[in-house]
Amino acid sequence: MTAATFAAVFVALYVAHSVGDHWVQSSCQAATKGQAGWTGRLACGRHVLGLTLTKLVVLVPVVLVLGLSVTAVGLVLGLGADAISHYWADRRTTLKRLADRCGKAEFYSLGTPAHPGHPTTAKGEYAPTLGTGAYALDQSWHMLWLLIAALMIAAV
Repeated sequence: MTAATFAAVFVALYVAHSVGDHWVQSSCQAATKGQAGWTGRLACGRHVLGLTLTKLVVLVPVVLVLGLSVTAVGLVLGLGADAISHYWADRRTTLKRLADRCGKAEFYSLGTPAHPGHPTTAKGEYAPTLGTGAYALDQSWHMLWLLIAALMIAAV
């Protein structure tokens, strides 16, 4: 039953992550969570709180309806690890430093004005896009931690 619990928990966390990261997060949080100082820290903290509550709201009915065997300790550990890792990455400078150290600096800048092949309009001006390397690395980081969280929730 642990494998089934893991699978159901992971799917629920994956869906909740997408909803929380894109629908629940406010525009203000998205714009300021990477800023230096308390403004950025607090915006990121509010985002992670809303995201974690979204994951809990989605996960609880899945656990109850499917009769999954999870513990409060597993939930706290899994959601806590996910929240900490999400905060760490969403402060932006931390994930950028990791990308730089892993040789992913060019990919991180893909789709931004910092990349030599950035998207442009017909007039040759920068054309903003969500399809950036930074976004791809951010989301893949979060998926890794959703997997770890689901393992913790299912196994503890």
